[in-house]
Amino acid sequence: QVQLVESGGGLVQPGGSLRLSCAASGSIFSINAMGWYRQAPGKQRELVAAINSGGSPNYRDSVKGRFTISRDTAKNAVYLQMNSLKPEDTAVYYCNAAIRRLESLAWVNYWGQGTQVTVSS
Repeated sequence: QVQLVESGGGLVQPGGSLRLSCAASGSIFSINAMGWYRQAPGKQRELVAAINSGGSPNYRDSVKGRFTISRDTAKNAVYLQMNSLKPEDTAVYYCNAAIRRLESLAWVNYWGQGTQVTVSS
């Protein structure tokens, strides 16, 4: 079994910062890309940021310059530093990772349970 466990969400005022963390555990052989998605009420889930196995990041335009994604390969972890938060960043944030398990050659997409981020005064 593989699990992704997120932490770090919460309530913050506009202009504030939060750092999300996600750690993968279980029978992991290899991890390829990792990323963060978000879903606001009544909207589709959207990619926020992703980072490949080589450490190259990409971001959706609305978060460029404010959010930073990073990963710790040794810990099977990915992080999202969110600065200058805006009310429109309010959503449930989900961690995602492409993982190959010890028992299989197939790459499978795994999701975390989600963590709520609320930006409000």
